[in-house]
Amino acid sequence: MSLPHCPKCNSEYTYEDHAVLICPECAHEWKEADSTAIEETTIIKDAVGNTLQDGDTVTVIKDLKIKGSSSVVKVGTKVKNIRLLVDSSDGHDIDCKIEGIGPMKLKSEFVKKA
Repeated sequence: MSLPHCPKCNSEYTYEDHAVLICPECAHEWKEADSTAIEETTIIKDAVGNTLQDGDTVTVIKDLKIKGSSSVVKVGTKVKNIRLLVDSSDGHDIDCKIEGIGPMKLKSEFVKKA
């Protein structure tokens, strides 16, 4: 049986671990049925419908309380250089670092593209 090449780096050395295919060169993991469908079809949009991409700058549109802290991320806070999380199970699909607060995850429904 011939396994497909890695969809990220096109390596021919992919191997199978149960239902997941793994590339030893770039450590990318995917399901054979999905191939690259997950990464190419998942589109994350902000509160007003703009498509977000890695590296974008967004603005918070609502005061957000930080769990376990008395701190709040205020309306209008700019968040630079975001990273999108494709398979987030808890709804937080943006990974970022907010100045003065630190690293955190946000939901795209509470931001708009700057």
